[in-house]
Amino acid sequence: MNLGSVTRYLEGEVIDEGGKDKESQVAKLPSRFIERFVLKGIKVDLIEPGRIVCSMKVQPHLLNAGKFLHGGAMATVVDLIGTAAIYTNVDSDQSEGVSVEINVSYLDAAFLDEEIEIESRALRVGKAVAVASVELRRKKNGKMIAQGRHTKYLAPRPKL
Repeated sequence: MNLGSVTRYLEGEVIDEGGKDKESQVAKLPSRFIERFVLKGIKVDLIEPGRIVCSMKVQPHLLNAGKFLHGGAMATVVDLIGTAAIYTNVDSDQSEGVSVEINVSYLDAAFLDEEIEIESRALRVGKAVAVASVELRRKKNGKMIAQGRHTKYLAPRPKL
């Protein structure tokens, strides 16, 4: 691959119309698009304070070039489902937080139409920092696909 094609791949399709650059198709996507894109088809099987269990079928739009679940999609699941478990235990005077660390260990592959289970537990929800663990497993046999940990900073709500 040459440098120009790598640049086009990273920047998206940018069409030059008579010397005038047209906006990339990626830039036209709605805000928070990635959340809906990755979580499409997710089903919440259990929700309780500090714990969430979900299931989903691996969708074609989440596959990588090797035809199995993309690592970035798994990291996004760790982010979003970890956050959801944390928010089942957050005080009402804490606002939305920001991620300070996400780590994922990729242990196995998940393939198209395979049913996976995602379990997240809030390990600690303090005044300013929260930590969740997230496991992705094959639903049919419980074999672990990925294990992640997500740390969030929880900002206090402004008192205005």
